[in-house]
Amino acid sequence: MERQNINDLMVFLVVARERSFTKAAAKFGVSQSALSHTLRQLEQRLGVRLLTRTTRSVSPTEAGERMLQSIGPLFDEIGSALDGLNILRDQPAGTVRLTAGDYQIQCYIWPKLRTFLQQYPDIRLELDVNYGLQDIVSEGYDAGVRFGEQIAKDMISVRIGPDVRFAVVAAESYFASRDIPRHPKDLMQHRCINLRLPTYGGLYAWEFEENGREIKVRVDGQLVFNTIYNVLEAALDGFGFAYVPEDIAKLHLGTGRLHRFLEDFSPYWEGFHLYYPSRRQSSPAFSLLVNALRYST
Repeated sequence: MERQNINDLMVFLVVARERSFTKAAAKFGVSQSALSHTLRQLEQRLGVRLLTRTTRSVSPTEAGERMLQSIGPLFDEIGSALDGLNILRDQPAGTVRLTAGDYQIQCYIWPKLRTFLQQYPDIRLELDVNYGLQDIVSEGYDAGVRFGEQIAKDMISVRIGPDVRFAVVAAESYFASRDIPRHPKDLMQHRCINLRLPTYGGLYAWEFEENGREIKVRVDGQLVFNTIYNVLEAALDGFGFAYVPEDIAKLHLGTGRLHRFLEDFSPYWEGFHLYYPSRRQSSPAFSLLVNALRYST
């Protein structure tokens, strides 16, 4: 295969995975028009259309999706093999791509990797903030972060934090003139701040437990966000009840800016885990990063 074809296939792979010429151009450090020209030439040589382009989005055609599924893993294996050569270096090197929510990054990943990256300056880290349950293989990530119970059985799972509990909180400015909720279902009579999760395509149903039985409550209110920290800020500003991780609410509970409700109904969930394919050939850089994130009691 000619070198030009290999380069063009790499361009296609990045554009198809990013679903964006803008993001792909930023990765390659070239203009969007240059990438678009490269893709058109590749399509002409192959005699098939690989991408569907609109003013708002880019997506693979049926032929493009077939090519993505066939060549993507091959290029990933080449990348892993090249990373594996770093074992011959004096210092581990290479790029590691992780996808996780902003809460997981701020509370479980960055506090540990801040020191780790200073110790290994040749290791590059790319963090994608995403609330969706990404297919890390097809999207080209080395690993992702989920609750332990959400991880597929064919993945390797490494716990990176303790069990997690969420808290129902509100500012006094909201509940001072309203009835206090005594049961999770009472929340349906209140203004609540919702979180939209892209994977489910809808609003997150707040999860509680009573006598070992799961209770899900769909709340309503004036505000919907797609990140947990915006939900927390809106609660601090008095816009209603919020359902947020206990550890990011604690600071405000301690100062009295927020108050907690329905604590007896809040269950503990298995903590967050780093997960990655069992067939992945681990580079020294990736192995060191996993060990740095590993949770120990």
